[in-house]
Amino acid sequence: MAAYTAADVKNLRERTGAGMMDCKKALSETNGDVEAAVDALRAKGLAAAQKKSSRTAAEGLVGVAVEGLKGVAVEVNSETDFVAKNDQFQDFVRKVTSVALTQDSDDVETLKAAGYPGGGTVADKLTDNVATIGENQQLRRAKSVSVSSGLVVPYMHNAQAPNLGKIGVLVALESEAGADVLEPLGKQIAMHIAAAFPQALDADSLDADVIERERAIAREKAAESGKPEAVQEKMVDGAVKKFAKENALLSQLFVMDNKTTIADVVAQAGKEAGKPITLVDYVRYQLGEGIEKEQTDFAAEVAAAVKG
Repeated sequence: MAAYTAADVKNLRERTGAGMMDCKKALSETNGDVEAAVDALRAKGLAAAQKKSSRTAAEGLVGVAVEGLKGVAVEVNSETDFVAKNDQFQDFVRKVTSVALTQDSDDVETLKAAGYPGGGTVADKLTDNVATIGENQQLRRAKSVSVSSGLVVPYMHNAQAPNLGKIGVLVALESEAGADVLEPLGKQIAMHIAAAFPQALDADSLDADVIERERAIAREKAAESGKPEAVQEKMVDGAVKKFAKENALLSQLFVMDNKTTIADVVAQAGKEAGKPITLVDYVRYQLGEGIEKEQTDFAAEVAAAVKG
């Protein structure tokens, strides 16, 4: 029979913020002594880690890695940019990105449960980092791309360390052409992606909800024109098509010349190489995406840097 009750577990969780299983284990090890269990959790850093988990983590690093025909991007958040410059944190992001390369899924929970170099799981190491570094950290997301032949090209804008920074890009090029052709092409496209912020590979891949929202906005603007309904519908369709063209990677104008579409850039490279090249996928991870003002300002900074 357990030396503690469900009420003891509830009490310990409320006092420390630690997880249920950690509380149960601590109570078992201390024979039901709640005070000793509190001390045990604090000693292990678990209580501190759980309490810090409620604090916003919007800084951190994006990591990218490529091995063979596969590449992966991972975002790990911290509370401050200062921690992003910490050697321990950078080592963690770098190793987690390497672990992600070995996974068959981009699911974050699966990645957390994966083995971490040196022992334990990724989640275990993340908890340890929170306790030792002293602020909340979150493994936010991971995304991989691959090709059956060709090259996956990584790019990091304003890298803080090799393959670590604020905007990480992967470009997947399917082709029989050599790396001497695909690598510089992929690098140029990756720089474009970092600056132009495409929302999907092509128009058909754009999020349906996003398109519907743009259609609703266009309808409001068209209605304000006072023109006949038939004309308004054409205005709406035209606005949506323009949005899709400007936000789908393959139809975007290449930032290097602002006149050639990315699809034509790739096609021309294949023609010159004598072997077809297909841009099959990409990843663009920007640190803290979702904070509209910061995202917009940083995108403008990247565009200026690429064009300059």
